[in-house]
Amino acid sequence: MKKMRQKTIIFFMAICLCLGLLPFQAVKAESDPLDINADAAILVDANTGRILYQKNIDTALGIASMTKMMVEYLLLDAIKEKRVKWDQQYTPSDYVYRLSQDRALSNVPLRKDGKYTVRELYEAMAIYSANGATVAIAEILGGSEKNFVKMMNEKAKQLGLKDYKFVNATGLSNQDLKGFHPEGTDTNEENVMSARAMATLAYRLLKDHPEVLKTTSIAHKTFREGTDDEIKMDNWNWMLPGLVYAYPGVDGLKTGYTEFAGNCFTGTAKRDGIRLITVVMNAKDKSGKSTKEARFEETRKLFDYGFNSYSMKELYPKGYQLKGHKTLPVVKGKEKTVSIATDKPFSLLVKNGEEKNYRPVYVFDKKKLTDKGELTAPVKKGEKVGYMTLQYKGEESYSFLSPEMKKNVSVNIVATENVEKANWFVLTMRGIGGLFGDLWTSVVKTVKGWF
Repeated sequence: MKKMRQKTIIFFMAICLCLGLLPFQAVKAESDPLDINADAAILVDANTGRILYQKNIDTALGIASMTKMMVEYLLLDAIKEKRVKWDQQYTPSDYVYRLSQDRALSNVPLRKDGKYTVRELYEAMAIYSANGATVAIAEILGGSEKNFVKMMNEKAKQLGLKDYKFVNATGLSNQDLKGFHPEGTDTNEENVMSARAMATLAYRLLKDHPEVLKTTSIAHKTFREGTDDEIKMDNWNWMLPGLVYAYPGVDGLKTGYTEFAGNCFTGTAKRDGIRLITVVMNAKDKSGKSTKEARFEETRKLFDYGFNSYSMKELYPKGYQLKGHKTLPVVKGKEKTVSIATDKPFSLLVKNGEEKNYRPVYVFDKKKLTDKGELTAPVKKGEKVGYMTLQYKGEESYSFLSPEMKKNVSVNIVATENVEKANWFVLTMRGIGGLFGDLWTSVVKTVKGWF
């Protein structure tokens, strides 16, 4: 009878679920709060690498000409290391010449017998996304595009990127490379990365080579101005000042489009001391069509959310001392303790109203301390003994592009005074005092035991 009743109840519940009659039926997953219409999107604090918004960020998708950010990184590395000079000249190979003549692609036509400086080629790539100029840079740095692609993948690994594959330098489909696609890659292949990897590349590019913004922020420039070969280059980043989708503070970074990747954009903007990084991949309009306009409209949503919902807050002042941890014990010093405090203010990009959800945590340098948690004299004023980080207690997501970036949310803990090493006489007397102290403690315990 009991089993019969259970079966009846289950049958009744099944019917109700199908009809939508039960009040406790499964609730649909909450929709995207920003309603970002793209296959993947991410918003990042450029200072710390903290993720402020994410959507499908670990799926490898087509990146098209956003690829050229890796070319920029490798070129600026070479310039910094003086392996290449800005005024160094290059004469196009047959491959570069033929590719540069294709005006169906983004290009500045190069003469077969022409001579072009590295700076000219770099500006054509960074501003106008010129594909022939990009392969020229690849040949300058790697000798061939095949070798350069190897360099791209190796650098991605060094930077800690995941979910990526580079098959050419431009981001075009290999089909568009006039039969010159790099040896070892397939005719139909195209570069892919995840939104997280793309944002990480942007983060490292801005950290390691901030000078890139001097070029990516240029809205208009004339290639070979004053010559028969001059071409007006309009930046494909329409969010730059003066362009159709201008957004305050935008100064980079790179757009991209292929049929495979759809319309993509890695953007960055700085306002009121806050720099944000955005990535949208295969952005679409309301009808579901991937368009150039959509990549900027969806990016605008991300920037608006970041700049309107977050503020830079000084959570703790310079010289902050955590209750219960204002000093550290010192051995072999003239003083037995040393005062410690933070060496600078602790400021953080915080979502509005979230300040109270952060708690300070001390992390001491184990190499500096003895097994008993003591510093060994001498101790110098300003000497780092650890760092203070934060523990988040709120309900918002608190994650970073990579685990090691958590260390970006920290300030140093330092000694606030000098502690000189005690001389041998003081140390000896302390040792004797300690010995007698231990003996006295032993005697007291023994006597107490008698009574």
